[in-house]
Amino acid sequence: MNDQIRISPIRLIGANGEQLGIVPTQQAMDIAREANLDLVEVSATERPPVCKIMDYGKFRYQQSRKQHKTKVHQQKVKEIRVRPKTGEHDIDTKLNQARKFLEHKDKILLKVLFRGREMQHVEEGQRIIAGMLEKLLTVAKSRSRRPWRARA
Repeated sequence: MNDQIRISPIRLIGANGEQLGIVPTQQAMDIAREANLDLVEVSATERPPVCKIMDYGKFRYQQSRKQHKTKVHQQKVKEIRVRPKTGEHDIDTKLNQARKFLEHKDKILLKVLFRGREMQHVEEGQRIIAGMLEKLLTVAKSRSRRPWRARA
């Protein structure tokens, strides 16, 4: 960049991408200074080397933004827990939370937690899960239905 380019002459590309031809390095630096831009070596292996007049700070910023956008979302499994006696409004709140997770491309796991004598009313938990799945089918699909299992 700028004063680090030692080889002369160079093939110069203008700020708008136009070919300016083969010019001496000092003349290219003068043209870049007049435009308040930097002279950046694009391809050092070519003969003569290819240099471009550009705003190097802006170029680095765009490169970092491009690299940031290419990051792949790591899919996570989010767990939604309810109890058999959970009210309808609370279940709707949990469903809204689940929709946000699904929109963010995460997976969700619905669980009904039983304590003590609640274990005698398993059908209530199955009814809650079925209702939640039915309401979520507009934004997701059920991948697997695990059988009911008790704590070991």
